[in-house]
Amino acid sequence: MFRRHKITVIGSGATGATTAHLLALKELGDVVLVDIQEGIPQGKALDMWESGPIEQFSMKVLGSNDYEATRDSDIIVVTAGLPRKEGMSRNDLLKVNSEVVFDVVQKASRLSPNAVIVVLTNPADVMAYVAQKASGFEHHRVMGQAGVLDSARFRTFLADALNVSPKDISAFVMGGHGDDMVPLVRYSYAGGIPVEKLLPKETIDRIVQRTRTGGGEVLSLMKVSAFYAPASSLAEMVKAVLLDERRILPVISYLNGEYGEHDIYVGVPAIIGGNGVEKVLEVEFTDEEREAFKKSVASVRGPLSLLTWGPKA
Repeated sequence: MFRRHKITVIGSGATGATTAHLLALKELGDVVLVDIQEGIPQGKALDMWESGPIEQFSMKVLGSNDYEATRDSDIIVVTAGLPRKEGMSRNDLLKVNSEVVFDVVQKASRLSPNAVIVVLTNPADVMAYVAQKASGFEHHRVMGQAGVLDSARFRTFLADALNVSPKDISAFVMGGHGDDMVPLVRYSYAGGIPVEKLLPKETIDRIVQRTRTGGGEVLSLMKVSAFYAPASSLAEMVKAVLLDERRILPVISYLNGEYGEHDIYVGVPAIIGGNGVEKVLEVEFTDEEREAFKKSVASVRGPLSLLTWGPKA
């Protein structure tokens, strides 16, 4: 008997709701939108579901305050937590969001023990670590979303500079989801042509810096965190898992020796399929890139060391 995929999205704020709608539009599975606010997930889910006849999707969208509605989900997307506000760093959210993520992941993972978990909540690298501890899942079944988003921003800015379609730009960003992220220019191409052959170094340097502060740029304009591109990034990861696409995507993955790092979640290219992170891919670094990556990893270890609940919770 055919069984539809079931997707849980925790958090019905701008990113969670936009993600839920995209997942329904792409017909990736029935979606359960969960939030502690009474009426909000139910109302947003109903509104989305009522768009089905127009948008021609048949996947059910349900809103709930009760985690029982999430039982037997194939994938759990975590967007719950305090959003970043103007003047705040991602690490300013550490204490409150680590408590939120630990709580919601514990509740959801108990009801869906075979799910894959994708975490968006900031600081995303640390929250992926929190989610793994809360669920007790194998590391490969827990990942964070940041690299897909950061890489999309990098690709967008490169496309703008070249005045070409972003479809023809391939590039990726590694490291922590913060100002020390590492856009790898040497691995960036426009239609198969290295961007270093097409743009002057000064322009590329400006694009790299703009990528690192891309989230802050949106925040300064809207006064709230970005949500359209983050939601699209989550949807791409969910699709790769549910359809077992074995996509090579830059995601926050657990490292256990790769790149010489241990017991940490950080952004790296990986093969994403039905089991979550199927394999972390190791790319060759120049000395400069290696140092930049180490610096970025250190920026993740700092806040990670501040967590006091850890495995004891």
